[in-house]
Amino acid sequence: MDSETIPQTKLVGALVGGISVLRYLSASSSPLGVTQVARDLNINPSTCFNLLRTLVHEGLVVFNPDTKTYQIGLGLVEIAHSALNGASLVRLVQPLLDKISVENQVTLTLWQKMQDDRVMLIANSGPGSVISINMNIGQRLPCFVGALGRCYAAFSGLSKQQLKSAYSKIRIENPAPFEEWYDSLADVRESKCAIDEGNFSQGFTTVSAPIFDAEDHPAMTISAVAVTAQLDNKKLEKIAEAVKQTALTVTAAIQGMPQKS
Repeated sequence: MDSETIPQTKLVGALVGGISVLRYLSASSSPLGVTQVARDLNINPSTCFNLLRTLVHEGLVVFNPDTKTYQIGLGLVEIAHSALNGASLVRLVQPLLDKISVENQVTLTLWQKMQDDRVMLIANSGPGSVISINMNIGQRLPCFVGALGRCYAAFSGLSKQQLKSAYSKIRIENPAPFEEWYDSLADVRESKCAIDEGNFSQGFTTVSAPIFDAEDHPAMTISAVAVTAQLDNKKLEKIAEAVKQTALTVTAAIQGMPQKS
C-alpha cells in the first residue's frame, strides 16, 4: 500500500475519541464534567479523562478547577478561524464543488460579494467533457445578474425601488422583466435557492444558493451552470438540492452552528 494512501477501514481510536469529545463539548451550552461526557459518549471514564487532559494541554479545551468541568477553548476557535479565512475557505469548499460537478456533469462556480456591488469568481470546477461557460478566476460580474443575483437581491434588504434602479443597469443577453424578476425573490427567500433559465446566458440554466456570513448576510454564492437542453426536471431538482445543501453546509461551518435544512 502506498504510504500516502488514506486507510478506509483502520482508524486511530484515540483521535476519533478526541474529535467526538470536541464535537460533544461544542454542542453543549454549558461546561460539562468528565463523568457526563464519558457516559453520553460511551467512553471509558479513564480514557475520557486522558482525552480531555490532552485537549486541555493543546488549548482546545478549557478546564475549570473549581467546578471540575470542561468547555471548548479558544485554541479550537483559532483553528476554525484560520481554516475559514480567505484562501483556506476556498480550499475547504473546492472538494464540495468538485463532487457536485462530477456527479451531475455540470460546471460549478463560487462567487464572493465585493464592496463595489459586484461579485468575483474565486473558485470553479467542471469536467472536461461538459460544455460550459468559460469563466476565469478573478472575473467580476454585476451583483444582481443571473441566479446568483437573485440570491443577493433576495437578502439585500433593499427596497423595490432600489432593486429596480440596480436591475435597470444590468446588461445581459435575455433579461427577465423586472416585475417577474422581483416577484421571484420571494421564492428565493423561502427556498434559499434560485434558478435562472436562459436569462443570463441563452441556452444555459444556472442554479445558485447563497452562503451567509456570521452576521447572516449573503457573502458568497455557489452556482451550477448546465446546458438547458441536457436538463430534465428530475436532474434540475437534483442539482438544485445539491447546491442548496452545500451552501447550507458551508454557512453552518462559517457561523459555527449545526446545519439546517
